[in-house]
This record gives sequence, C-alpha cells and structure tokens, in this order.
Amino acid sequence: MSPVAPVRGASEPQTSEGAALRKAAQGFEAIFLRQILASARQTSFGGEDLFGNQASETFTQMRDERFAEIASGTGAFGLARQLEAQLARVLPPAAAAAEPASGKG
Repeated sequence: MSPVAPVRGASEPQTSEGAALRKAAQGFEAIFLRQILASARQTSFGGEDLFGNQASETFTQMRDERFAEIASGTGAFGLARQLEAQLARVLPPAAAAAEPASGKG
C-alpha cells in the first residue's frame, strides 16, 4: 500500500505515536470508504455490466481502493481527522502535543 499524505488542516505529528495515530486513522478511513464503495456496487438496477468479466471487476476494485486511499489522505471526508482528534486524547502528554487542531470539519 502506498504512503498516504497527511490530512489537511492537521498539525504535523511531533512524535512517533502521533504519526502512527494519523496513519491508523487514515487507514481506517480508507477501509471504511472501500466498504462503502463495494456495497454501492453490489446494488443492481436490473441491468448487467457491459463487460461483466473478471478483468472488469478487478479494475473496479483497484479503482475503488485507490480512490479510498486518495480521499482518506486528502481529508475529503474528514473521518480520519475526527478519529485522530478523538484518539489523540488518550495518548501520553508528549504525543498529545501532536494532536490535530479540532473543531473544524
């Protein structure tokens, strides 16, 4: 999996715990978005996929995964930022200094 860019609006982490928290929050958001996209694609409106083959399904899955990574890395949905802010409250005081600015989103 490729590295994900920091969430916009969040301060840069000053500790390894803060960096790990940010990476975990973005990873969770990416997984969440992939699940949403996969569920949406399972919906059938009575028609079949034009190509309906394994290659098409694989491409769609890869596209959804990349979209989820980009969306979580840019902070487009804000879920990672909120998770990071919430979970940063339980980090030790040194790591809490890396807590992202909350109240926006």
